[in-house]
Amino acid sequence: MKARMLADEVEIIYEDDDFIVLNKPAGILTIPDRFASAIPNLYDILKREYGKIFVVHRLDKETSGVICFAKNEEAHADLSEKFEEHDVNKIYYALIMGHLRNKEGRIDLPLSENPKVPGTMRVDYESGKRSITEYKVLEEFENYSLVEVRPLTGRMHQIRVHFKAIGHPLAIDSVYGNKSEIFLSEIKKKYKPKESEPERPLMSRLTLHALKLGFFHFRKKEYIEFEAKLPKDFESLLKQLRKHSLKNIDKIKA
Repeated sequence: MKARMLADEVEIIYEDDDFIVLNKPAGILTIPDRFASAIPNLYDILKREYGKIFVVHRLDKETSGVICFAKNEEAHADLSEKFEEHDVNKIYYALIMGHLRNKEGRIDLPLSENPKVPGTMRVDYESGKRSITEYKVLEEFENYSLVEVRPLTGRMHQIRVHFKAIGHPLAIDSVYGNKSEIFLSEIKKKYKPKESEPERPLMSRLTLHALKLGFFHFRKKEYIEFEAKLPKDFESLLKQLRKHSLKNIDKIKA
């Protein structure tokens, strides 16, 4: 099907009588903010378009990529159960700090909410829920790595906390990392921004993108999978890293 756009440049990747799959832009919420309901969010946008809509899963505000909503109670119940049973295929791209010793691996660390910092998560060996993230390094740069990530469980902030816990937080993550933006001057050694105007960042949000989402369609009786292309800021950052910041090993062979 030919993609069409909703308000706020939200691309519809797929739609049928049961589901609607979107490419969520970074900076827009999945559901209304409980303290500021006027902030734009996908749920309200879809509700205005379709009337009734059901939330199945969420993406962080600053995470871009593929997200699915249900259009009716039957579809919602079925897909929600698949998420609960970890029967949904999810693939993310993450740009992380540094280089991983093992180019493929699994992070198996229990997570729970952090009572000291509301709205965040932490590794918790005593009362945390089991959380598993699989990864494969795709490319390495001077100070960063591009990683394909498969979260086998769906805890809040799971990818962000897991990579932080093993010493490689997301390249940009103001909560679990130490950077809020990346500039070209950090990557291109001889680049000097104009003195007359401040340098604009190549990217200034989470370096995390939900690339693919796949599941068995209960009504069509077939497996369906969707992909959300990388947004311009992520593509631009990777382009500059490939041009100016390649490690000696350009790409990790599969």
